[in-house]
Amino acid sequence: MNPLDSVKNPCKYNFSAGPSMLPKEVMTIAHQEFLNWNNTGMSVLEMSHRGKEFMSIFKNVEKNLRDLLHVPSNYKILFLQGGAITQNFMVPMNLLGNKSASYVVSGYWSKRTYDDAQVFKNIKIAATSESNNYIKAPNQNEWVYSEDDSYIHFCQNETIHGVEYFDDPKINIPVVVDMSSTILSRQIDISKYGVIYAGAQKNIGPAGLTIVIVRDDLLGLNQKQTPTTHNWKIQAENDSMINTPTTYSIYMAGLVFEWLLKMGGLKVIEEKNKIKSKLLYEFIDQSNFYYNDIDPINRSRMNIPFRIINDDLTMKFVEEAENAGLYQLKGHRLVGGLRASIYNAMPIEGVEALINFMIEFETKFK
Repeated sequence: MNPLDSVKNPCKYNFSAGPSMLPKEVMTIAHQEFLNWNNTGMSVLEMSHRGKEFMSIFKNVEKNLRDLLHVPSNYKILFLQGGAITQNFMVPMNLLGNKSASYVVSGYWSKRTYDDAQVFKNIKIAATSESNNYIKAPNQNEWVYSEDDSYIHFCQNETIHGVEYFDDPKINIPVVVDMSSTILSRQIDISKYGVIYAGAQKNIGPAGLTIVIVRDDLLGLNQKQTPTTHNWKIQAENDSMINTPTTYSIYMAGLVFEWLLKMGGLKVIEEKNKIKSKLLYEFIDQSNFYYNDIDPINRSRMNIPFRIINDDLTMKFVEEAENAGLYQLKGHRLVGGLRASIYNAMPIEGVEALINFMIEFETKFK
C-alpha cells in the first residue's frame, strides 16, 4: 500500500461509533424512493403506520430480520423506541418480578446498565473487570449468579473500551444481552438467549429504532405498574404499535436487511468483518508507534481503540485524518485516544485507507 493513497483518494470514510455509516447501496435506494415509494406517490415519511402501504413494509422487515438471524418461532420481535438505554429499566420492569438479577460489567455501557437498574431491588454484580480498566472481559466461568435469578445480563460488545464476547453463553437461566454494536455482524444462536436488544444506529439503520427479541415464555412477567408502551407483552400483541413507531427508521432497517440478504447473509458479512479487523489489528501490533492494550481474546471486531505512544500527537492525528477524508477517529471522551469503528457498512477499502494514513502519519512524526 502506498502511504499517499488515502490523500489522493477522493473517497471519504466515516469511522463513527454511532450513528454510523450506512451502506451506499442502501442510501441510494432510499434516495430514489424518498419522494415516491413503490409508485404510491407518497414518501415513507408521510405514510400512516397502520396503512396498507407501511404495513407491507413492516411485515417484510420483520420477515427478513427473522431470516437473517434464524429467529425461532417462539420468539417475538419488537420494534421500539428510546434507544438501548431505555431497556436498562424496561428489562427489569418486564422480567425482575420479586426475584434477583445478576449483571456482568465489562465496560462503560454494561456498568451504566447495572447502575440504571439500581432503582429496582436485588440487582447484583455477577462479575466485573473494572479493576483492570476493562482490558479483558470476565470469563463466563467467572460469572457468579443464582439459579433463582430472574435473568443474567451482559453486553456483547463495549463500544468505548473495544471489548467483545464471541461465544454464545451456556447458562440455564434467562440470558439478557445488549447487542447494540454486534447484532447482524456475525452469526449467533438465538436459542441461547432469553432477550436480545439493540439500538439501531450501528449495524441496523439510523438512530431512533430499538430492536427487542424476546422468548415467548418471558412475556407477561412485567410489574403491574409497567406503562403500556414499555410492556413487551402488550407491544408484541399490537405489532409494536401502541403508539406511532419510528416508521422511517424501520423502513431504512428493512433496506439494510435486504442488502445483507443479497450479500449472502451473516456468514458472509462475518467473514468480511473478520478480514477488516484482522487487517487493522495486525498493522497496529507490528507498529512501535501505535498500540492497543485489549486482551486479544476480547478484541472487538466492531470498535478498535488504539493510541499513539506520544499521546500529545492524538489531536494532530484526528485533524490530519479529517483532512485526508477519514472522519470520527477521536476516542470517546471518557478514555481518550483514538477509535476506529468498522461496522458492516465500512468497506475494506476504508480500513486500507486508514492504514495508509497511519503509515504516512507515523513516517511524518516518528
